[in-house]
Order: sequence, then C-alpha cells, then structure tokens
Amino acid sequence: MRRGHEVTVQAGAGLGAGITDEQYLDAGATLAAEAASVWGGAEMILKVKEPVPSEFGYLHEDLVLFTYLHLAADRALTEALLERRVTAVAYETVATDDGGLPLLAPMSEIAGRLGVQVGAQALLAPGGGSGVLLGGAAGVRRGNVVVLGGGTAGLAAARVAAGMGADVTVMDINPVRMRQIDELSGGALRTRFSTPLDVADAVARADMVIGAVLVPGARTPRLVTHQMVQAMRPGSVLVDIAIDQGGCFEDSHVTTHSDPTYEVDGKILYAVGNMPGAVSYTSTHALTNATLPYAVALADNGWRQACRGSTALARGLATHGGALYTAGVGQALDLDVADVAALLS
Repeated sequence: MRRGHEVTVQAGAGLGAGITDEQYLDAGATLAAEAASVWGGAEMILKVKEPVPSEFGYLHEDLVLFTYLHLAADRALTEALLERRVTAVAYETVATDDGGLPLLAPMSEIAGRLGVQVGAQALLAPGGGSGVLLGGAAGVRRGNVVVLGGGTAGLAAARVAAGMGADVTVMDINPVRMRQIDELSGGALRTRFSTPLDVADAVARADMVIGAVLVPGARTPRLVTHQMVQAMRPGSVLVDIAIDQGGCFEDSHVTTHSDPTYEVDGKILYAVGNMPGAVSYTSTHALTNATLPYAVALADNGWRQACRGSTALARGLATHGGALYTAGVGQALDLDVADVAALLS
C-alpha cells in the first residue's frame, strides 16, 4: 500500500499465521469476504499453493499469478493456465545465477525439519511403527535414517535426525555437495553416492527414509521402488517430502494433514502435500520474507519489466499468452516449450 498499490485480502486469510483481519486493515488493505471477490478485482494474485480446480474459473488472460505451481505433476492446472493465457510465475523455479532457489529454500528447510519430526512420530508402536527411538538408548542401537537428496530439504532433515541421535546417511549424486555436507557436519553425517543398487541397500537397512530429491521445475525421479519397500523391516517409515513434485517413492500418493499416512506391505508412508502448512505461523513468515522483494518488483514494474530486470524472476516465468516456458514441465507433460529470452527481448 505504501507504494501506491491497492491490496485486497480474503477475510481470515492470516489467522493461521497469527495475523488478524484488523492488522491487515491497519496496514491499509481492504478485506473481501469471499475468495471470488479477491480474484475478480485483481491484476495480480499472490498465493501460497497452486490454484485448485474450483479456482480455475477465476483465471483470465490479464492476470499475473505468483505462487507455487509444481506444474510438472499437474497437467490439469498446466492446461488451465495455458488455455486461459495467464501470466504465471512459479515460486519454485525462481532461480539465482548461482543456481539458488530463494523462494523454494525456506519451505524446503521447513519440510526437511518437519519430515523427521513426523517420521519419528510414525515410528511409534501405537501408530503401527516399529517402535524404534531415533536416539536409541544405552546399550540399544540408534535409529537408522537414510536421506535421499542433499539439497536444502535433505540437509535440514539430516541435521534434525542427527540432533535426535539417529545414525544418518545422506545420499546424493553430486560429489561436491557430499563433500560440503561432510565438512559442515564434521563427519557426523555419512554421505553415500546414490545409485539404484546403493539406494536399495541403504533403504533395506533403514528405519526411516526421507525422500528429499528435487529437480527444479521437473517431475521428481522415483528412486524407491515397491520392491525396495518390500525389503524393509516391518514398521519402517518413509516420508516423501518431494510429493508436491510427484514424489520420489513408487508407492507415493498425496495424503492430507488430517489423514497423513497409509500402509504399504507393513511399512508406514507419509506423503502430505504442502507439509509446511502444518506449521503455518513459521511457514507464512519464512515465505513472506523471501517472496516480498519479488512481489514488489512485479507490482511496481509489471511482469515483463520485472523479468527483464531480474534473471531470477525470468527463470520463474511458467506461462504467458498460452505458451509454456519451463523446460522441465514440457518434458514431464510432453508439451512444447517457448523461449523466455525471445519473449523478453
């Protein structure tokens, strides 16, 4: 509002994050009772999660949509954005020149930390878990945690698991990253190169597997097969942090916070979409801190000029004018991909 923009907020939108409607009003925003009113009068929509089917009707050609999209795992949404010629910028593919993902990183960190917490809960015997305590006890082995992927989410998960006393192995395909993890942890976290045979061996020995693999903008590769799950000890737990991008376990399907787990051959699998939503206060403030400068640039300059002025934002451009601009999505969904540089030139 201080920059001359009119801001409309759906009533109650901030309650889960500890932000009242009165605080929005005091800051100069206008409240709308229904989501339809927010969409209907907006030139730019800021969300946390991707539009759901009931919101597809609100999409239109002159709209700039700035949110998480995860299109590689969602053909219906991709087609809706293309058909309605929406200019959509995806949080998860905004990327800096050094390969950093500034708008994905805070949620990845939270999901990684939370993944071990929910996994430890699922290991408890009353919920069908094996009854293993990650930290073990005097004379009793510690829990064995395998983390697939050494990025932001994977490292966050590994650190929490190690902090709980578990025996932790991080698997990745990037030797440089594995050296960094070894140095950062002082050797407390073991690293292991990820091949199908090594993953199968590590998973079979694990009490908990955290799937934290990411290919920016693309569908997550499925590294853990059903056969690997069958080989695990009864009551072992798998947590698929990558589920928003399709999941990295063959047996994964999206679950909810109200019904988060299901059983696969005597093992417990957790695959909640939008895991950080369970800690809405922390997640909202962390995400807002990261997204605000980019949202201001889009509002102040318009999407085209903002993308011209920021290569990071340009990499986040997913759709415009009925064309797709994210290579990983095109590959996953077998769709043609246009050139962002040509669009912005």
